[in-house]
Amino acid sequence: MQQAKRWPNRSKILDFASGRGRHCRALSSTFPGRFEILATDYNHEALRELAAQFPGIRTLHADLENTKIWPFADHDFDVVLVTNYLFRPRLPDLFRLIRSGGFLAYETFGDGNAAFGRPSNPNFLLNDGELPACLPDDFKILDYFHGKIDQPKPAIIQRLAAKRQ
Repeated sequence: MQQAKRWPNRSKILDFASGRGRHCRALSSTFPGRFEILATDYNHEALRELAAQFPGIRTLHADLENTKIWPFADHDFDVVLVTNYLFRPRLPDLFRLIRSGGFLAYETFGDGNAAFGRPSNPNFLLNDGELPACLPDDFKILDYFHGKIDQPKPAIIQRLAAKRQ
């Protein structure tokens, strides 16, 4: 929510791997009518429920890990939001979706989270500094954190806010 204050009115937002839409619901409720939001996920039922409760949020059912089909080949966004999701082969594709002057807001679990439960598989945990190191050169990091949080439950997370120049 802190990052959303920086985003221009009418920003076109992609909530990537949105699940039940916790974050796009919060954006829509906190900033009614300010953003155009597209939520995408593999969970068709979660998207159907989101669309029924928040008709202003568009939804797209897609297999986000299918490396042969990319539903966003002809799209770009002012903001790409990713939370609690990591599929490393898609990172370059996600970065390319962000328009010049646009924003990336990314938060997921980090290395060391196994001490607190799931996820514990290293395939789903970012190493400290991994996400900033993956960013293309035309991004400026606005905020970065890798470490332990206690709320809503103890976990190791990595959080990155960046702006494409």
